[in-house]
Amino acid sequence: MKRKGRWKALLAAAAVALMAGGCQKGVPSVSETQEPVIYTRPQMMVIAVTERNRYEQIYTDEIWNATVEDGRTFEEYLLSEVRIFLENMKTMTLLAGEREITLSTGEQDRVRRLARNYYSELSREEIEYMGISEEDVVVLYEDYHIANKVVEKLTEGLDLEVSDSEAKVITIRTAKFQDRGTADTAYGRLLEEGSDFSAVIRELTGESPEERSIGRGEEGPALEEAAFSLAAGQISSVVEQDDGFYLIQCVSDYDMDATRERKAQIYKERKNWAFQQIYGQFQAEHKVTIPDEVWAEVTFESGENVETSDFFLLYQKEFGN
Repeated sequence: MKRKGRWKALLAAAAVALMAGGCQKGVPSVSETQEPVIYTRPQMMVIAVTERNRYEQIYTDEIWNATVEDGRTFEEYLLSEVRIFLENMKTMTLLAGEREITLSTGEQDRVRRLARNYYSELSREEIEYMGISEEDVVVLYEDYHIANKVVEKLTEGLDLEVSDSEAKVITIRTAKFQDRGTADTAYGRLLEEGSDFSAVIRELTGESPEERSIGRGEEGPALEEAAFSLAAGQISSVVEQDDGFYLIQCVSDYDMDATRERKAQIYKERKNWAFQQIYGQFQAEHKVTIPDEVWAEVTFESGENVETSDFFLLYQKEFGN
């Protein structure tokens, strides 16, 4: 039995499926085929085992005692996420085929080298437990890579740029007061020469101010407007919001590293949104479903010495994020 964790990131990063395979022109839609297009059990087990082990490494085997909000065990939840991931990945290959997006010879060579690397690191027990061949790994890496390529191709040329201003991250200290009188008293004290923000707040409230980094859209409008108008070292006047009264001290009016990270995150979210406008419609018209009787063969049972968890890590090392 085993784990959960980065599925949300993966599904989001590749628009619910950063995958793909060497699709050929003219791939029929699912509705035109006699049977749904699916992966084999060994191929599905690669992804299931990867996520099982990755989660257990992060959260220990205690994760299998946890339940999610709808009452399912974490194992049930994770298996359902893996199933959705695989169904979406296959849908992505169909979209790639429709848009005539394929892997170049160079990309195919890199994928095969990557598959060979992954497979060579598996123990005999791991190979037997998953029932896989090196060619199974090639199929998965091809699909995963072409899905990423689909995302890039279908969003290239769109205006997704993020300005420094909208991504800007600052660091502030805030003190919250329940009544205006105490907040005004604190502000008056802070106007005195040589006053120390943290010391004054502790004296009047018995608590230290909270220091945190914020970006636009993460705080109430009044607090955000006041915070982003400050230069480093400056202190705001009393800011009133629905939950109380605040005083703000700006520690840093531009966190370069955090701003760079937030800029990349906003860009990723915009690309995801743009891609989903295309993918969502295609997915609705090309339903891929792994039959229950086929999915029932994918299990976390046994395999205690099966520890492989680097399927996606190796991909990232080869191709980046």
